[in-house]
Amino acid sequence: MAYTYDYPRPAVTVDALLFFENGQNFELLLIKRKHEPFKNAWAIPGGFVDQNETLDMAVQRELLEETGVSGIDLLQFKAYGNPGRDPRGHTVSIVFYAFAYEKPKAIAADDASDTAWFSVDDLPPMAFDHQHIIQEARNLILAP
Repeated sequence: MAYTYDYPRPAVTVDALLFFENGQNFELLLIKRKHEPFKNAWAIPGGFVDQNETLDMAVQRELLEETGVSGIDLLQFKAYGNPGRDPRGHTVSIVFYAFAYEKPKAIAADDASDTAWFSVDDLPPMAFDHQHIIQEARNLILAP
């Protein structure tokens, strides 16, 4: 029998930062959201962790479901959990990252209506707190 708490708990999500080095510049794979909230806004591929699923399994599944990209070894970067980051409720996202040696062809599916590679120096307006996440990744992962 599962125990239920008297108080609400945050939901857990995962996000995948997939970088590709294009000469002197880095590109990042983004999805265009198919549904609200932030319908038609660009976002980092990701989503909710399923019951009895590890974080590693969840981020691989979400990347595959939304972009068709698989077989990438992702490393855990940081966790983000500020209340209000998701208008649907309090979520905590574990962000992963990887560098692709060859630029994988991404195909939008599931919650994504489109995918595209963007220069990290020229990003579109982002959903949720993803602009902040990407800026921190630029400073901590991509910094010279």
